[in-house]
Order: sequence, then structure tokens, then C-alpha cells
Amino acid sequence: MREPNEGDWAGFAELHPPLSRQEALTEADRCLFCFEAPCVTACPTGIDIPLFIRQIGASNPDGAAKTIFDANIMGGMCARVCPTETLCEEVCVRVAMEGKPVRIGMLQRHATDHYMDNHQGQPYARAEPTGRRVAVVGAGPAGLSCAHRLAAFGHDVTVFDAREKPAGLNEYGIAAYKTVDGFAQREAAFILSIGGIEVRQGEAFGRDATLEGLRHAFDAVFLGMGLPDTNDLGFPGEDDIEGVEDAVAWIARLRQADDPRRLGDARRVVVVGGGMTAVDAAVQSKLLGAEEVTIVYRRGQGEMPASGYEQDLAKTKGVVIRHWARPSRLLSEGGRLVGVAFERTAFENGVLAGTGETFVVPADRCLKAIGQTLPPDPLAGVGLELEGGRIRVDAERRTSVDGVWAGGDCARTGRDLTVQAVEDGKIAARSIDRALRAASQ
Repeated sequence: MREPNEGDWAGFAELHPPLSRQEALTEADRCLFCFEAPCVTACPTGIDIPLFIRQIGASNPDGAAKTIFDANIMGGMCARVCPTETLCEEVCVRVAMEGKPVRIGMLQRHATDHYMDNHQGQPYARAEPTGRRVAVVGAGPAGLSCAHRLAAFGHDVTVFDAREKPAGLNEYGIAAYKTVDGFAQREAAFILSIGGIEVRQGEAFGRDATLEGLRHAFDAVFLGMGLPDTNDLGFPGEDDIEGVEDAVAWIARLRQADDPRRLGDARRVVVVGGGMTAVDAAVQSKLLGAEEVTIVYRRGQGEMPASGYEQDLAKTKGVVIRHWARPSRLLSEGGRLVGVAFERTAFENGVLAGTGETFVVPADRCLKAIGQTLPPDPLAGVGLELEGGRIRVDAERRTSVDGVWAGGDCARTGRDLTVQAVEDGKIAARSIDRALRAASQ
């Protein structure tokens, strides 16, 4: 395998360079500032996009950042990782006119980065303390969003998180080339700087804190712990084969490594799955120096959860994507992976089934990206209703248990996106605040 050199590593560090001031002004000038702009409706957090772009065009990036943060306190990360090509930019009227949208995501990053680079704190202050205490489970996008909004309302918030660092998948589950230079931790510190939020790292839900215990000790509880468990391929002994690993765990190891290049020890990589994690793991592997990287997905290209942009990105980086196949066997020699056998698939009477035709992809690493799940044990016996393996919530993110709200990937609310998790936390915080104030009257 070719050893990555310094030039390779420099390219690996940043997928898209930020806009310069002049580039941002030029791009902002393309916006038509539509009345009832479709881009605002397409944004899960409802950012006033025409307004913040107008503020950039008026050389007021701080004002633009405030407009963004008012709707999405995690606007900096969302500018980096959101699939804007299928959200706000997809409905931009410039697409119909010119075939090219305004680069909303890049403009959002320009404004939020400018603010965070030039200010010590944030543009918000806590209200007078209410004396009410809220427990937040999970320091990921949903949890931090909820905690920030609750703190702004004047409530005291305690966040319980199993990891050593806050930010959830922003820190542990997103490809390194998308979030460089420790941005996830910078943003977490920015959010927490409002005050009134205690973060207890290394305290796992179900082990160090239970739902009943939190309900007893706090006035309200928000569950935003994501989906911490991952799906296996289901083959006997797969965990004992060297080279077979969960994709999310592998990305986490990569992001926390002192020298990520040391993880580039595979020549041939197979990624099983078709979502954003699969693409992240595949592109990351290629950038680390793997000679052959193949994504294999059980259905067709149109059914892949990863956006068309992400699929194209993988291909331009040299990743091969194969459709209509599912893993049937792991091949190993001396306990080490040497290949993955697949069976071709097709729909028969509306049901996905194997055709019996097989092929083998040689590999010394197989990364599993076939979904994450909610562990049942911490929620057993507490009366929480589930739907499709996730917590059932209403429009205000209230669960079936009194005094408990939920949002983010662990709840049944919508797309599994950072921006959706931020919105869930914001909606829940408003609902919790209303409930606490009503109870105190």
C-alpha cells in the first residue's frame, strides 16, 4: 500500500476550503431574496436564509451569524455536514434559472466561522434563574441544542453523556475531512459558554443514570442519546475475524487518533451499506491510502440513503459502488479477513430476495454501515412507547411518559440529520419551558 505523503494529508484535512470575503460577497449577490423563500421552508430549523445572505452582502457577517444562531445554534457544524444539496439548495430558484443554486451552506459557514473566530463568547445571555432543573441525556446535537435553549430560558441543565467529549456524532461519527481542526469541540464550547449547563462526561444512561432516577431528581428530562448500538451482519464469529469492524466505531477511532494515518493499514476495503456513514467510511479509507475501496448496497442507486452528491463524491475519490447485492459470507484465513462473499439481490413480488448468484470482493477490511439501533435495556419497564425501534413523540417531542421529552436519532421525528436533531432539541426546550412555567403558576 502506498504511504500517504504530506501533500496527500493536506488534501485529506479539508474537503472544501471556506469562502473568502470577496467570494462570499459575490455569492451573496446571486440571491434573489425571494418572498416566502422556498429555501427557508426546506430548512428543518427554519433559518431566515434570505435575511442572513442579505446581511453578508451588506458586509455584516456578525448580524448574519446571529440570524443563523437564532434558529440553529449549531449552524457552524450544519454548514459543514448538512446535505444542503437536497434541502435548501435543491429548492433555490437559481436552479431553475441557471442550473446552479446559491451556495447557501458555504455562506452559512462564512458567517458562523467569522463570528466564532472574532468573538470570545456568544450573542446570548441567560435569563434570570427559574430554579427549575432539567436533565438532558446525551451531549450530541439534540442534547446540546435543547440544553442551550433551556439555559437561555433560565433553567439549570445537567447533561449526562457516556463519552469523554461532548458533541456526539459531530465529534465521533462524522468523517474527519468534513470537520477539521477540532471544530466539533470549539462549537460545543461555544454553545456551553451561555452558562447554567453542567456536563457530566463518562456517565452512561442505563449504567450511571436511569430514567426513573432522573425523573425523581429533576423537574423534566430530555432524551437525546442517539442510537448507540449498531447492527451486525449476523454471521457466526464475525466479531472474532480481524479486519471486520463497525464503520461508526472505526470513524470514531480515526477522529480520536493522534496520527490518523496509522489507521490506513488496509489495501482493500469493503463497506457494507448505502448511507452517509458508508460514504464517509469509504472516502475516508481512500484518502488514507487504500488501493481499492468498494461500497456494496443491497438495493439500487435510487434507494441509497446517501445523497446523490455524496455518491458522486465517493466516485470522484475512486470508490466503486456496487448495487443489488448483500453479504452472504465472510472469508478469512488464520483469523484474518481476506474477502467478503455477496449474493445478488432483486425484488420478487415486491420483496427483496437473493437470486442465488454470488461473487467475492477481496478485502482485508470490512466496515459495517448497516444502521444503528436503540438499546432496549435502559428503557425497559418505564412505559416509553416505541415506534419502529425509536421513541414515539408528539409534535412537541413529548413522550408517552409524563415529564419526559425526546429528540434526535433516538426519537421518531424525521430524517437522521444533524440539523433535524438540532430542531428537535429546540422544539423540546420550548415545550419543556412552557410546561415548567405552567406548573409553577
